[in-house]
Amino acid sequence: MYLSSIKNKGEIPIQENIKKTDEMKRYEKETGKLAIWRGSITKGFEKWKKGEKIYEKDKERITILVPEETKNRWQNHIKESNISTISKLVRRSVDFYIEYGSKQNPMTTISKLSHDLKEPLTAIKGYTHLLIENYKDKLEWGILTKLKEVFDQCLILEEKINSTLDQNKNKVFQYDILIVDDDVTTNKVLIDFFKLKGYTCRDIITGTEALEELEKSIPKLLLLDIILPDINGYEICKKIKSNKKLKRIPIFYITAVPSYEVEKRIANTQADGYFLKPFNFEEFEILNNFL
Repeated sequence: MYLSSIKNKGEIPIQENIKKTDEMKRYEKETGKLAIWRGSITKGFEKWKKGEKIYEKDKERITILVPEETKNRWQNHIKESNISTISKLVRRSVDFYIEYGSKQNPMTTISKLSHDLKEPLTAIKGYTHLLIENYKDKLEWGILTKLKEVFDQCLILEEKINSTLDQNKNKVFQYDILIVDDDVTTNKVLIDFFKLKGYTCRDIITGTEALEELEKSIPKLLLLDIILPDINGYEICKKIKSNKKLKRIPIFYITAVPSYEVEKRIANTQADGYFLKPFNFEEFEILNNFL
């Protein structure tokens, strides 16, 4: 019953004894598709006869905007190389780059790959964090759990990317301010603020990474969160201030911990001061004396 109903709807009528024409054979050779399937002329073949382009269902069309000069160069190369479409040229170019291009300048390739991986990861990680923080009281528990899983996986992936692609880990990078906070949004806000003031920043989300970073590069100033995933800011500050090489680095806590709690630990940890969240950016003016 089901098969007959489909047949009766008949958008493409069943035809018997269809013989392949030369045109059908050419279509099959060019596209790798069938011109006749189950006794019917395929829609793909009909579109091809009308001059329309044929795409695989599991493929996506990508449009590339290029200047007229570049377009002309591509088209000339297509004719000279006997490549029938720009798509084939792009595919060959990609294959060539993977095979040979990356070997010419591996550091440039690694940097580009790192950028391409981290850009989408930044968006996923950032928006997931914002959803958790802003809507945790409104979301169902199952959805909230899934979001937290995504965020945790982002942290794991970020660590893998850094450990795999950071080919310059022994190179000293010069910057003014090291920001240590596991809140991505806070880091972004601070980086943007100090960038407007003409300062360069580097941000890190764990205490362990911060201590490793200070072995390679000494910033002019350290902004340090107190509550971190691994080592708390108080312990990190004491470690730094007890190190002869690092003890001169000015350290300011950035925290949501009540001020009276922080003030109790200032003398003991030898921190130079603190700023409470949410920030009053006018208070940051004092940092100009340390930069």
